[in-house]
Amino acid sequence: MVNALGTIAGIAAVAGALAVGLVSGAPVTDPTSGAAAGPGRSVPAGLPLAGEPTVVHPFDAPAARWGPGHRGVDLAGTVGQVALAPVSGIVTFAGTVVDRGVLTITDPAGRRSTLEPVQWSVQPGTHVERGDPVGTIQAVAGHCAPAICLHWGVRQGEVYLDPLTLVRSAGPVVLLPDP
Repeated sequence: MVNALGTIAGIAAVAGALAVGLVSGAPVTDPTSGAAAGPGRSVPAGLPLAGEPTVVHPFDAPAARWGPGHRGVDLAGTVGQVALAPVSGIVTFAGTVVDRGVLTITDPAGRRSTLEPVQWSVQPGTHVERGDPVGTIQAVAGHCAPAICLHWGVRQGEVYLDPLTLVRSAGPVVLLPDP
């Protein structure tokens, strides 16, 4: 019975990972074996803030690469709130851009997740796991002024992706009994 439950849990984990990839178009990996489950080699993302943060501004893809739009999502937050790594990967940038701290994590498939405004607590070259603390939200007026929020952007190559599609699934996995 224990082996059957373990197998069911493994099947559910794989199905859930595949569902996220199918909904988002993002490549995923089988979380139980690490084997490629799609064209890329990355696992689904998690939210960069604990709990269930409110989406203040949703993703709005530009009609053209250079056109207007909102190339990420803004999540309601508070000054000093801990920002979490939305993916496992390598910190590829941690620095100030204009007037705000920016942190970028690149996952194994080359997808880049950027968080701002953050006071980073990790340095470039550091490996982080999804959910690791990577900094805190800064008191910088930005997309949500006068409120405070965390902007999370994701790029695959030159294409901006809706970060929330990387954490949403197609719904619950339903296992049917053996015939």
